[in-house]
Parts: sequence; structure tokens; C-alpha cells
Amino acid sequence: MAEDRTLERQATDERIHRAAIFDRTSTSRERKAAGTYVEPSREISIYRRCEVLVVGGGPSGTAAAAAAARAGADVTLLERYNHLGGLSTGGLVIWIDRMSDWDGQLVIRGFADEIFDRLPADAVAGPSQQEWGSTVSERADYWSMRTAGFHGVVTWSPTIDPEQLKVLSQEILAERGVHMVFHSLSSVPIVEDGAVKGVVFESKEGRQAIFANVVIDCSGDGDVFARAGGISELDINEDDIHHTMNGSCLMAGVDMQRWLEFRAKHPDECAAIIRRGRNELELFERPFVSWRDDIALFMGPRQAGYSALNVDDMSEVELRSTRIMKQMVAFYRAHAPGFEDAYLALSSPQLGVRHTRRLVGTGKVTRQQWPIGDVYSDEVGVSPSPSPKFPNISVPLGALIPARLNGLVAAGRHISCDANSHGFMREIPQCWLTGQAAGVAAAIASNAGIEPRNADITKVQRELKAQGAYLRGVAPGSPEPR
Repeated sequence: MAEDRTLERQATDERIHRAAIFDRTSTSRERKAAGTYVEPSREISIYRRCEVLVVGGGPSGTAAAAAAARAGADVTLLERYNHLGGLSTGGLVIWIDRMSDWDGQLVIRGFADEIFDRLPADAVAGPSQQEWGSTVSERADYWSMRTAGFHGVVTWSPTIDPEQLKVLSQEILAERGVHMVFHSLSSVPIVEDGAVKGVVFESKEGRQAIFANVVIDCSGDGDVFARAGGISELDINEDDIHHTMNGSCLMAGVDMQRWLEFRAKHPDECAAIIRRGRNELELFERPFVSWRDDIALFMGPRQAGYSALNVDDMSEVELRSTRIMKQMVAFYRAHAPGFEDAYLALSSPQLGVRHTRRLVGTGKVTRQQWPIGDVYSDEVGVSPSPSPKFPNISVPLGALIPARLNGLVAAGRHISCDANSHGFMREIPQCWLTGQAAGVAAAIASNAGIEPRNADITKVQRELKAQGAYLRGVAPGSPEPR
């Protein structure tokens, strides 16, 4: 087996995070051709008919279901795991990236507001609102150690308790009458005359079907729209973190305050520990803060060269990630201040996938757009930009609408954007943003009996504003976000 090549990804104006990327090394799981099997046709039962079907209960799917139900639709949500939240819970991506812009203004609102208004105080850790946008070096340096300071600016990018988010997500959907179906994997979209009418899914009951007026693909990988005939893009930046995969874990029994003090006061010694870990172990990751000082978060090691559309690659990443967790615990206990009593508390039930497919939509978020700061006429959300050099970025409804597929809206990390913009549009808050927009658009289209691409954008924007979303250039008379 060849040695890993470790790429140190530096933070830049386009890349806000600094991290190590490890190349794949194994080819032992290459699959040999084994022939084909003709699956016989059969009748299957229809599990449910609804107005809006959301496939995937991750951040975008939870927001989509909540928004569609709030807009008056009869909603069903199909989820393969036993919980909601996706990577923000089961993937242990508990560092919720920036929701405030570089001036400290909160721009990712609506569903995100509801989450943080209702999470218990002890389930969230991050800077107070008074500090958002601060450029005081002492505060920016302090929060840069705690995942909330970038480019010398304090931002609202807290860490959260994943179990509390699971519970809250279910409570919100239950309150709104969403029919939640867990332990069920969408397999084949039902397509008639170029329009998605529902999906076939697999569960312990076998194959069943759900029909809906509008389907929202929140699978994260574009599974529904791709299998239904929608167009996707696959290009990536080879040296960028956004195409890597990894398992994550939580180490408990730590003293993160002691580690952070050591890191601040002895940066050279700290860097030497990280180098030693990379030299001694096949894979390695540095610790991040969590919502508690006695729990450390490890979002890696990040592994490149694997595809989350290939089951053998996904299995290989899981195997490598699990193997290294035990080794990292032993290494940190032996060498890192504050980790003397550390132990592995939890490995992520879900694999950390950043990129597979991206929709080709009727609109798109692009790198060319960043410095211009134009507000799209069909804006359904606003994202913070990756650098203070750029203004806030407008997210159009067209980025959620397939270029050549009816009956479907897409939300989450597979929306229509270029490879550069995907680096931030895949983050949890942006998934909440696009999920809420997709849910509103789907509900309005279903209620009017029209295709989502023909939904009245003024109605969509007004409903989003009524649900607390932050938008610009919306028609007069629209309610302001709370």
C-alpha cells in the first residue's frame, strides 16, 4: 500500500477553513464484473398519497418539510435513518457554519431562527450577538480557536448538541402534522411524461410507493432527480476540502480549555504534536471545540479520491475512519495537554459526504457572482460570502428548479451552483435556507396545481418573509422577518 499524500489546505478568500486532506491509498476493493440480473416486474402497494413528499430528513429536508407544512401542505417526509438532521446530527457536523455576514448581520434566518430560539441554552455554544461582526483582535483571536472567528471577524457559527437537535427537529415537524417515515430508503422515482409523481422506497415491509403533487429531493446526492433524468454536474476542485469524505467522532473526558490555552501560548509545540500525529498515524485530525468543554469534536480525517456514489468507496472510508479513531485516542492521551483522560464517546452513524452531484437548474449560484453582489429577482435566500472582500450572495429559486424535469424541487448540498460556490452552499445553514425555500415553493405549486417552475415568485417570497426568512428586493407589503 502506497503512503498517503497529505495536502494542507490553506484558508484563502475562497476557502474559509484550513485543514489537512489525505489521498486514498487502497485499490483492494476494486469490483470485478459479475454479470447482470433481470428483475421481474410486480405490483407493489401504495403507502401514501400526499401533496408534498420530501425525500431525505437532513438539514434541508427538515426545513423543507417544516416550511411546506407551515404553508398549508399535507407533507410526508421519507428518511433512511432513525433521526432527523442528517449530517448536523448523525454526521456529527455540530459546528454550524456562519449565519451572520461580515458586518455581523444575521442573514440566514427563518427556520434557522426557530432552531436556535428553541434549542436549550446548554445545547449551544458560541459568541453573543453583541460580538457578531467584531474586528477587535483579542475577541477575533479568541473565537477563531472556537470555530467562530474568520478573517479577523467574529461570526455567528455556533456548536450544538446533536441529540437536542434531533429531538427538536422531530418536535417541530410533529407540531405541524408532517407524516414522518423512518428506516425507509428511496430507490426509484416514479416518472410520467417528464414529471416526477412520487417515489418507490424500500423498508422492512419491502417495496412500496408514495405519490405526491410535488417531490422535494433532499437526498444530498441528487438521487431522485438524477434517477428521474435530471441533469447534474460532477466537477470538483482537486485540492479543495469540499470533495472529501470522512467519519467523525466525539472524544469525551477532555479539557478543551486547557488544550486551547496550550495551543494559544505554545503554537510551535502544538504544531509539532500535529506533525507527529500525521507522521506516526496513517490518518490524523486536529480537535475542534464542541458545545461542552469536556467533549472534543473530530471532523475527519478527510479523505480524498473516493466517491460517495460508489458503495465500495464509501465502505472503504468507513473502515479507515473507524480504524483511525482508536489510534487517535491513544495518541492524544499520550501527547496532547487536556487529553490525558480522553475516551471515544461516539463515532458518527452517518458518513460525512461533502459532494457528489450538483443539479443543473434554471438558475445557478456562481463564482462570477461573488464580487458583483447582484440581487436575483427570484431570490429566496441570502448567504454570507466566503470573504469580507465579497458582498452577501443572493440565492435564486432557479438554483432549486431542474432545467428539464417537472414535479420536483431540489434543496441541500446538491443545488445548482459551481464548484467554488459549492464550498459554502453545502453547509448546514445554507441547507436550512434552500430547504425552507423549496418547501414553500412546493407548497405554493401544489396548492395552485402548477409545476414548481411556474410558481409565483412574489407569493414564494412573501411566504418566506412571513416565515422569517431574510430577503432583499421583495414586493412592498411583505411582512418583515422577526
